[in-house]
Amino acid sequence: MGGAQHLDFMQERWLSVDEIAAHLGVNPDTIYKWIDRKDMPAHKVGRLWKFLVSEVDQWVKVGKAAQQVGRPAPESEERQSK
Repeated sequence: MGGAQHLDFMQERWLSVDEIAAHLGVNPDTIYKWIDRKDMPAHKVGRLWKFLVSEVDQWVKVGKAAQQVGRPAPESEERQSK
């Protein structure tokens, strides 16, 4: 069983920034921000970023794309304004 999963992983095609942005339905600029700010799984190949859909989908499923980085929660903002 484990061997078959490994084989599938090895045959997975690497996607570009534009392709992974289209897969997720976001702007390519958002992808660069997520790499920098949210530890999006990405691999640098020369000057290009490449992605495996399986890694990115798992990252999204565990909620990493939805995390707010460097911004206070809405409750904190209300308390600060009072």
